Amino acid sequence: MSYDRSVSADSHELSPETVWHIDMPEIRFGRDATDELAFQLRDLGVEGTATGLVITDEGVADAGHADRVVAHLKDAGLGADLYDKSEREPSISAIEDCLSFVREQTDNGYDFYVGLGGGSCMDTAKATRAIIANGGSPLDYISEPTGDGQSLTESGPPLVLLPTTAGTGAEISPVAILSVPEKEIKEAISSNHVRADAAVLDPTLTTTLPPELTARTAMDALGHAIEGYTTHEHDSLLRASDPAERPVYAGRTQLTEMFSEKAIRLLSGSARTAVHNGDDLDAREDMLLGALFGAISGLTAGASLCHAMAYPVGNKYHTYHGETIAVLTPASTIDYNSASDPARFARVAEIFGVDTAGMTNREAANALKQAYIQLQQDLNVLPSGLTELAGITEEDIDWLAQQTVDTQERLLRCNPRPVTKEDVADVFRDTLHNWED
Repeated sequence: MSYDRSVSADSHELSPETVWHIDMPEIRFGRDATDELAFQLRDLGVEGTATGLVITDEGVADAGHADRVVAHLKDAGLGADLYDKSEREPSISAIEDCLSFVREQTDNGYDFYVGLGGGSCMDTAKATRAIIANGGSPLDYISEPTGDGQSLTESGPPLVLLPTTAGTGAEISPVAILSVPEKEIKEAISSNHVRADAAVLDPTLTTTLPPELTARTAMDALGHAIEGYTTHEHDSLLRASDPAERPVYAGRTQLTEMFSEKAIRLLSGSARTAVHNGDDLDAREDMLLGALFGAISGLTAGASLCHAMAYPVGNKYHTYHGETIAVLTPASTIDYNSASDPARFARVAEIFGVDTAGMTNREAANALKQAYIQLQQDLNVLPSGLTELAGITEEDIDWLAQQTVDTQERLLRCNPRPVTKEDVADVFRDTLHNWED
Protein backbone atom coordinates (compact mmCIF):
# COMPACT_ATOMS: atom_id res chain seq x y z
CA MET A 1 0.00 0.00 0.00
CA SER A 2 1.33 3.41 -0.92
CA TYR A 3 0.86 6.72 0.88
CA ASP A 4 -1.46 8.14 -1.80
CA ARG A 5 -4.62 7.86 0.28
CA SER A 6 -5.79 10.40 2.79
CA VAL A 7 -6.17 9.37 6.39
CA SER A 8 -9.83 10.29 5.92
CA ALA A 9 -10.43 7.34 3.55
CA ASP A 10 -13.22 4.92 4.41
CA SER A 11 -12.27 2.62 7.26
CA HIS A 12 -12.38 -0.54 5.13
CA GLU A 13 -9.76 1.00 2.83
CA LEU A 14 -7.32 1.73 5.63
CA SER A 15 -4.40 -0.33 6.78
CA PRO A 16 -3.28 1.77 9.73
CA GLU A 17 0.33 2.02 10.83
CA THR A 18 1.15 -0.05 13.92
CA VAL A 19 4.93 0.42 14.12
CA TRP A 20 7.08 3.44 14.79
CA HIS A 21 10.81 3.87 14.88
CA ILE A 22 13.30 6.65 15.39
CA ASP A 23 16.71 7.13 13.81
CA MET A 24 19.14 9.54 15.44
CA PRO A 25 22.75 10.59 15.01
CA GLU A 26 25.06 10.28 17.98
CA ILE A 27 24.58 13.46 20.01
CA ARG A 28 27.21 15.27 22.04
CA PHE A 29 25.86 18.31 23.92
CA GLY A 30 27.32 20.93 26.22
CA ARG A 31 29.47 23.98 26.62
CA ASP A 32 32.74 23.60 24.68
CA ALA A 33 31.60 20.28 23.21
CA THR A 34 33.43 21.50 20.10
CA ASP A 35 36.64 20.47 21.84
CA GLU A 36 35.47 16.84 21.62
CA LEU A 37 34.90 16.88 17.86
CA ALA A 38 38.08 14.94 17.09
CA PHE A 39 37.16 12.35 19.72
CA GLN A 40 33.73 12.05 18.12
CA LEU A 41 35.28 11.51 14.69
CA ARG A 42 37.67 8.87 16.05
CA ASP A 43 34.69 7.17 17.66
CA LEU A 44 33.08 7.01 14.23
CA GLY A 45 36.12 5.25 12.79
CA VAL A 46 38.25 8.10 11.45
CA GLU A 47 41.83 6.90 11.71
CA GLY A 48 45.38 8.18 11.52
CA THR A 49 45.98 11.40 9.64
CA ALA A 50 42.73 11.28 7.68
CA THR A 51 41.74 14.50 5.93
CA GLY A 52 38.28 15.98 6.08
CA LEU A 53 36.35 18.94 4.73
CA VAL A 54 34.76 21.60 6.94
CA ILE A 55 31.76 23.09 5.11
CA THR A 56 30.53 26.49 6.31
CA ASP A 57 29.74 30.00 5.09
CA GLU A 58 31.56 33.32 5.16
CA GLY A 59 29.61 34.66 8.13
CA VAL A 60 30.51 31.71 10.35
CA ALA A 61 34.11 31.93 9.15
CA ASP A 62 34.25 35.67 9.92
CA ALA A 63 32.98 34.94 13.44
CA GLY A 64 36.06 32.76 14.02
CA HIS A 65 34.22 29.47 14.45
CA ALA A 66 35.74 27.84 11.35
CA ASP A 67 39.27 28.68 12.47
CA ARG A 68 38.50 27.17 15.87
CA VAL A 69 37.23 23.92 14.35
CA VAL A 70 40.04 23.58 11.79
CA ALA A 71 42.72 24.29 14.42
CA HIS A 72 41.18 21.72 16.75
CA LEU A 73 41.19 19.04 14.04
CA LYS A 74 44.79 19.75 13.09
CA ASP A 75 45.91 19.72 16.73
CA ALA A 76 44.38 16.23 16.91
CA GLY A 77 46.51 15.05 13.98
CA LEU A 78 43.77 15.24 11.34
CA GLY A 79 43.91 17.10 8.06
CA ALA A 80 41.20 19.67 7.35
CA ASP A 81 40.33 21.68 4.26
CA LEU A 82 37.82 24.52 4.43
CA TYR A 83 34.93 25.32 2.09
CA ASP A 84 33.27 28.56 3.22
CA LYS A 85 31.05 29.36 0.22
CA SER A 86 27.78 27.82 1.39
CA GLU A 87 24.84 30.05 0.56
CA ARG A 88 21.62 30.82 2.41
CA GLU A 89 18.77 28.57 1.24
CA PRO A 90 21.24 26.58 -0.92
CA SER A 91 20.27 26.10 -4.55
CA ILE A 92 21.02 23.13 -6.77
CA SER A 93 23.89 25.11 -8.32
CA ALA A 94 25.31 25.91 -4.87
CA ILE A 95 25.48 22.20 -4.05
CA GLU A 96 27.07 21.54 -7.43
CA ASP A 97 29.73 24.15 -6.61
CA CYS A 98 30.60 22.36 -3.37
CA LEU A 99 30.66 19.03 -5.20
CA SER A 100 33.06 20.48 -7.77
CA PHE A 101 35.33 21.66 -4.97
CA VAL A 102 35.44 18.16 -3.47
CA ARG A 103 36.07 16.52 -6.83
CA GLU A 104 38.84 18.97 -7.67
CA GLN A 105 40.59 18.44 -4.33
CA THR A 106 40.25 14.65 -4.05
CA ASP A 107 40.03 11.51 -6.14
CA ASN A 108 37.26 9.76 -4.18
CA GLY A 109 36.05 12.37 -1.71
CA TYR A 110 37.26 13.23 1.77
CA ASP A 111 37.74 10.81 4.66
CA PHE A 112 35.17 12.72 6.73
CA TYR A 113 32.97 15.81 6.54
CA VAL A 114 32.04 18.48 9.08
CA GLY A 115 29.10 20.83 8.58
CA LEU A 116 29.43 24.02 10.63
CA GLY A 117 26.79 26.74 10.71
CA GLY A 118 23.06 27.15 10.33
CA GLY A 119 20.68 24.87 8.51
CA SER A 120 21.90 25.92 5.08
CA CYS A 121 25.51 25.00 5.83
CA MET A 122 24.47 21.71 7.38
CA ASP A 123 22.18 20.83 4.47
CA THR A 124 25.01 21.64 2.06
CA ALA A 125 27.28 19.27 3.97
CA LYS A 126 24.61 16.54 4.07
CA ALA A 127 23.85 16.74 0.36
CA THR A 128 27.52 16.93 -0.62
CA ARG A 129 28.58 13.92 1.43
CA ALA A 130 25.68 11.80 0.13
CA ILE A 131 26.13 12.70 -3.54
CA ILE A 132 29.89 12.16 -3.47
CA ALA A 133 29.25 8.71 -1.99
CA ASN A 134 26.54 7.77 -4.50
CA GLY A 135 27.75 9.63 -7.59
CA GLY A 136 25.89 11.90 -9.94
CA SER A 137 24.28 15.25 -9.20
CA PRO A 138 21.61 16.66 -6.85
CA LEU A 139 18.82 16.30 -9.42
CA ASP A 140 19.40 12.56 -9.58
CA TYR A 141 18.08 12.22 -6.01
CA ILE A 142 15.30 14.81 -5.96
CA SER A 143 11.86 13.34 -6.50
CA GLU A 144 10.04 13.54 -9.80
CA PRO A 145 9.04 15.60 -11.71
CA THR A 146 11.81 18.05 -10.75
CA GLY A 147 14.46 15.34 -10.46
CA ASP A 148 14.95 11.70 -11.38
CA GLY A 149 13.83 10.30 -8.03
CA GLN A 150 16.72 7.87 -7.65
CA SER A 151 17.30 6.32 -4.22
CA LEU A 152 20.47 6.84 -2.25
CA THR A 153 22.12 3.54 -1.36
CA GLU A 154 25.25 4.74 0.47
CA SER A 155 25.82 7.15 3.34
CA GLY A 156 29.51 7.74 2.74
CA PRO A 157 32.28 8.50 5.24
CA PRO A 158 31.50 10.01 8.65
CA LEU A 159 29.65 13.31 8.78
CA VAL A 160 29.44 15.41 11.95
CA LEU A 161 27.33 18.56 12.17
CA LEU A 162 27.92 21.52 14.50
CA PRO A 163 25.03 24.01 14.56
CA THR A 164 25.79 27.67 15.26
CA THR A 165 22.06 28.45 15.48
CA ALA A 166 19.32 27.04 17.68
CA GLY A 167 16.39 26.24 15.49
CA THR A 168 16.65 24.48 12.16
CA GLY A 169 17.10 20.91 13.38
CA ALA A 170 19.22 20.13 10.34
CA GLU A 171 21.80 18.47 12.60
CA ILE A 172 19.51 15.47 13.11
CA SER A 173 17.24 15.68 10.07
CA PRO A 174 17.28 13.06 7.26
CA VAL A 175 16.45 15.78 4.74
CA ALA A 176 18.52 18.31 2.80
CA ILE A 177 16.36 21.18 1.56
CA LEU A 178 17.47 22.72 -1.75
CA SER A 179 15.98 25.58 -3.74
CA VAL A 180 15.26 25.47 -7.46
CA PRO A 181 15.20 29.20 -8.32
CA GLU A 182 14.09 28.80 -11.93
CA LYS A 183 10.91 27.03 -10.74
CA GLU A 184 10.48 29.12 -7.57
CA ILE A 185 10.20 25.95 -5.50
CA LYS A 186 12.13 24.06 -2.87
CA GLU A 187 12.84 20.37 -3.12
CA ALA A 188 14.39 17.85 -0.76
CA ILE A 189 16.80 14.98 -0.88
CA SER A 190 15.13 12.81 1.74
CA SER A 191 16.75 9.61 2.97
CA ASN A 192 18.29 8.16 6.07
CA HIS A 193 21.51 8.12 4.02
CA VAL A 194 21.42 11.94 4.20
CA ARG A 195 21.32 12.01 8.00
CA ALA A 196 24.57 12.86 9.78
CA ASP A 197 26.39 10.26 11.86
CA ALA A 198 26.78 12.62 14.81
CA ALA A 199 25.84 16.08 16.00
CA VAL A 200 27.99 18.16 18.34
CA LEU A 201 25.89 20.89 19.97
CA ASP A 202 27.90 23.58 21.74
CA PRO A 203 26.06 26.67 23.06
CA THR A 204 29.30 28.69 22.93
CA LEU A 205 29.05 28.55 19.14
CA THR A 206 25.70 30.39 19.28
CA THR A 207 26.64 33.49 21.31
CA THR A 208 27.78 35.39 18.21
CA LEU A 209 24.34 35.04 16.63
CA PRO A 210 22.72 38.50 16.40
CA PRO A 211 19.26 39.16 17.89
CA GLU A 212 17.33 38.92 14.61
CA LEU A 213 18.85 35.55 13.70
CA THR A 214 18.35 34.29 17.24
CA ALA A 215 14.65 35.20 17.01
CA ARG A 216 14.20 33.67 13.55
CA THR A 217 15.72 30.35 14.49
CA ALA A 218 13.80 30.28 17.78
CA MET A 219 10.53 30.57 15.86
CA ASP A 220 11.56 27.74 13.54
CA ALA A 221 12.34 25.55 16.55
CA LEU A 222 9.01 26.41 18.19
CA GLY A 223 7.31 25.56 14.92
CA HIS A 224 8.90 22.10 14.92
CA ALA A 225 7.84 21.51 18.52
CA ILE A 226 4.22 22.66 18.20
CA GLU A 227 3.68 21.04 14.80
CA GLY A 228 5.22 17.80 16.03
CA TYR A 229 2.94 17.82 19.09
CA THR A 230 -0.23 18.45 17.10
CA THR A 231 0.28 16.39 13.96
CA HIS A 232 -1.39 13.00 13.38
CA GLU A 233 -0.66 10.10 15.68
CA HIS A 234 1.46 7.53 13.89
CA ASP A 235 -1.33 4.96 13.92
CA SER A 236 -3.71 7.37 12.16
CA LEU A 237 -1.53 7.22 9.07
CA LEU A 238 -1.42 4.50 6.48
CA ARG A 239 0.98 1.61 6.70
CA ALA A 240 3.26 0.73 3.80
CA SER A 241 3.57 -2.89 2.75
CA ASP A 242 7.36 -2.52 2.86
CA PRO A 243 8.97 -0.95 5.97
CA ALA A 244 11.57 0.62 3.68
CA GLU A 245 8.79 2.80 2.25
CA ARG A 246 7.79 4.23 5.62
CA PRO A 247 8.28 8.01 5.32
CA VAL A 248 10.72 9.91 7.48
CA TYR A 249 7.81 12.03 8.77
CA ALA A 250 5.75 9.26 10.35
CA GLY A 251 3.39 10.82 12.90
CA ARG A 252 3.60 11.58 16.58
CA THR A 253 4.27 9.02 19.29
CA GLN A 254 4.57 9.08 23.07
CA LEU A 255 8.30 9.62 22.62
CA THR A 256 7.97 12.61 20.29
CA GLU A 257 5.27 14.14 22.51
CA MET A 258 7.65 14.04 25.47
CA PHE A 259 10.31 15.91 23.51
CA SER A 260 7.75 18.41 22.18
CA GLU A 261 6.55 19.35 25.64
CA LYS A 262 10.07 19.99 26.92
CA ALA A 263 11.00 21.92 23.77
CA ILE A 264 8.00 24.25 24.01
CA ARG A 265 8.80 25.01 27.66
CA LEU A 266 12.49 25.67 27.02
CA LEU A 267 12.02 27.77 23.91
CA SER A 268 9.10 29.89 25.07
CA GLY A 269 10.84 30.45 28.39
CA SER A 270 14.30 31.41 27.12
CA ALA A 271 13.75 33.13 23.76
CA ARG A 272 13.32 36.62 25.18
CA THR A 273 16.55 36.42 27.20
CA ALA A 274 18.56 34.89 24.36
CA VAL A 275 17.43 37.59 21.93
CA HIS A 276 17.93 40.56 24.25
CA ASN A 277 21.02 39.27 26.10
CA GLY A 278 22.89 37.04 23.66
CA ASP A 279 25.81 36.46 26.01
CA ASP A 280 23.61 34.70 28.57
CA LEU A 281 24.93 31.16 28.24
CA ASP A 282 22.15 29.68 30.35
CA ALA A 283 19.56 31.02 27.90
CA ARG A 284 21.66 29.98 24.92
CA GLU A 285 21.98 26.48 26.34
CA ASP A 286 18.23 26.25 26.92
CA MET A 287 17.60 27.46 23.36
CA LEU A 288 19.96 24.91 21.83
CA LEU A 289 18.52 22.09 23.92
CA GLY A 290 14.97 23.18 23.12
CA ALA A 291 15.80 23.32 19.41
CA LEU A 292 17.25 19.81 19.58
CA PHE A 293 14.18 18.45 21.37
CA GLY A 294 11.87 20.27 18.95
CA ALA A 295 13.72 18.74 16.03
CA ILE A 296 13.53 15.24 17.51
CA SER A 297 9.79 15.77 17.74
CA GLY A 298 8.91 17.75 14.64
CA LEU A 299 11.37 16.13 12.27
CA THR A 300 10.28 12.64 13.33
CA ALA A 301 6.54 13.12 13.83
CA GLY A 302 6.37 15.53 10.91
CA ALA A 303 6.04 19.21 10.16
CA SER A 304 2.66 20.19 8.76
CA LEU A 305 0.66 23.05 7.23
CA CYS A 306 2.83 25.93 8.43
CA HIS A 307 6.02 24.52 6.94
CA ALA A 308 4.15 23.52 3.77
CA MET A 309 3.05 27.14 3.31
CA ALA A 310 6.46 28.52 4.21
CA TYR A 311 8.33 26.92 1.34
CA PRO A 312 6.47 28.68 -1.51
CA VAL A 313 6.88 32.00 0.33
CA GLY A 314 10.60 31.45 0.80
CA ASN A 315 11.09 30.31 -2.76
CA LYS A 316 9.41 33.29 -4.39
CA TYR A 317 10.35 36.08 -1.99
CA HIS A 318 13.67 34.76 -0.61
CA THR A 319 12.56 35.31 2.97
CA TYR A 320 14.32 33.88 5.99
CA HIS A 321 12.74 30.56 6.86
CA GLY A 322 12.38 31.27 10.59
CA GLU A 323 10.67 34.61 9.98
CA THR A 324 8.31 32.95 7.55
CA ILE A 325 7.41 30.28 10.10
CA ALA A 326 6.89 33.02 12.70
CA VAL A 327 4.33 34.95 10.67
CA LEU A 328 2.48 31.82 9.45
CA THR A 329 2.19 29.91 12.73
CA PRO A 330 -0.64 31.87 14.42
CA ALA A 331 -3.12 31.38 11.56
CA SER A 332 -2.00 27.94 10.39
CA THR A 333 -0.64 25.71 13.15
CA ILE A 334 -2.72 27.31 15.90
CA ASP A 335 -5.85 28.88 14.42
CA TYR A 336 -6.69 26.54 11.56
CA ASN A 337 -5.43 23.29 13.04
CA SER A 338 -6.82 23.77 16.55
CA ALA A 339 -10.23 22.69 15.24
CA SER A 340 -8.79 19.19 14.78
CA ASP A 341 -8.30 18.69 18.53
CA PRO A 342 -9.06 21.70 20.76
CA ALA A 343 -8.05 19.83 23.92
CA ARG A 344 -4.57 19.17 22.55
CA PHE A 345 -4.09 22.83 21.70
CA ALA A 346 -5.34 23.78 25.16
CA ARG A 347 -2.57 21.57 26.51
CA VAL A 348 -0.04 23.39 24.29
CA ALA A 349 -1.26 26.66 25.80
CA GLU A 350 -0.56 25.36 29.32
CA ILE A 351 2.93 24.20 28.29
CA PHE A 352 3.53 27.61 26.70
CA GLY A 353 2.82 29.21 30.08
CA VAL A 354 -0.73 30.45 29.52
CA ASP A 355 -2.99 30.49 32.57
CA THR A 356 -5.93 28.55 31.17
CA ALA A 357 -7.91 28.26 34.42
CA GLY A 358 -11.62 28.61 33.73
CA MET A 359 -11.19 28.55 29.95
CA THR A 360 -12.83 26.18 27.51
CA ASN A 361 -10.48 24.29 25.21
CA ARG A 362 -11.27 26.65 22.33
CA GLU A 363 -10.69 29.69 24.52
CA ALA A 364 -7.36 28.25 25.62
CA ALA A 365 -6.34 27.66 21.97
CA ASN A 366 -7.21 31.29 21.20
CA ALA A 367 -5.18 32.41 24.21
CA LEU A 368 -2.24 30.36 22.88
CA LYS A 369 -2.41 32.28 19.61
CA GLN A 370 -2.30 35.60 21.45
CA ALA A 371 0.57 34.45 23.69
CA TYR A 372 2.55 33.37 20.64
CA ILE A 373 1.97 36.75 18.96
CA GLN A 374 2.96 38.51 22.18
CA LEU A 375 6.23 36.58 22.21
CA GLN A 376 6.92 37.73 18.66
CA GLN A 377 6.22 41.34 19.63
CA ASP A 378 8.43 41.10 22.71
CA LEU A 379 11.36 39.89 20.62
CA ASN A 380 10.99 43.16 18.71
CA VAL A 381 12.81 42.00 15.56
CA LEU A 382 10.13 39.98 13.75
CA PRO A 383 7.70 41.19 11.08
CA SER A 384 4.01 41.59 11.91
CA GLY A 385 2.82 39.53 8.97
CA LEU A 386 3.44 38.57 5.36
CA THR A 387 2.92 42.12 4.14
CA GLU A 388 5.70 43.49 6.31
CA LEU A 389 7.82 40.39 5.70
CA ALA A 390 7.85 40.56 1.90
CA GLY A 391 5.26 43.00 0.64
CA ILE A 392 2.79 40.17 0.02
CA THR A 393 -0.77 41.28 -0.72
CA GLU A 394 -4.14 39.77 -1.55
CA GLU A 395 -3.12 39.52 -5.20
CA ASP A 396 -0.32 37.07 -4.36
CA ILE A 397 -2.43 34.63 -2.36
CA ASP A 398 -3.86 32.49 -5.17
CA TRP A 399 -0.41 31.60 -6.51
CA LEU A 400 0.95 30.85 -3.04
CA ALA A 401 -2.00 28.61 -2.18
CA GLN A 402 -1.73 26.74 -5.47
CA GLN A 403 2.01 26.17 -4.97
CA THR A 404 1.38 24.87 -1.47
CA VAL A 405 -1.08 22.19 -2.50
CA ASP A 406 0.84 21.32 -5.67
CA THR A 407 4.34 20.96 -4.22
CA GLN A 408 4.04 20.14 -0.50
CA GLU A 409 2.20 16.82 -0.37
CA ARG A 410 4.85 15.25 1.88
CA LEU A 411 4.02 17.83 4.58
CA LEU A 412 0.29 18.20 4.00
CA ARG A 413 -0.22 14.46 4.51
CA CYS A 414 0.88 15.04 8.11
CA ASN A 415 -1.53 17.88 8.75
CA PRO A 416 -4.10 17.00 11.43
CA ARG A 417 -6.90 18.73 9.51
CA PRO A 418 -7.59 18.23 5.77
CA VAL A 419 -6.83 21.25 3.59
CA THR A 420 -7.96 22.44 0.19
CA LYS A 421 -6.50 25.21 -1.91
CA GLU A 422 -9.30 27.48 -0.67
CA ASP A 423 -8.45 26.67 2.95
CA VAL A 424 -4.80 27.50 2.36
CA ALA A 425 -5.75 30.76 0.66
CA ASP A 426 -7.86 31.74 3.67
CA VAL A 427 -4.96 31.02 6.03
CA PHE A 428 -2.58 33.06 3.88
CA ARG A 429 -5.11 35.90 3.98
CA ASP A 430 -5.18 35.76 7.77
CA THR A 431 -1.38 36.01 7.94
CA LEU A 432 -1.03 39.25 6.01
CA HIS A 433 -1.24 41.11 9.34
CA ASN A 434 -0.91 39.35 12.70
CA TRP A 435 -0.99 42.64 14.56
CA GLU A 436 -1.16 46.33 13.79
CA ASP A 437 1.74 48.58 14.75
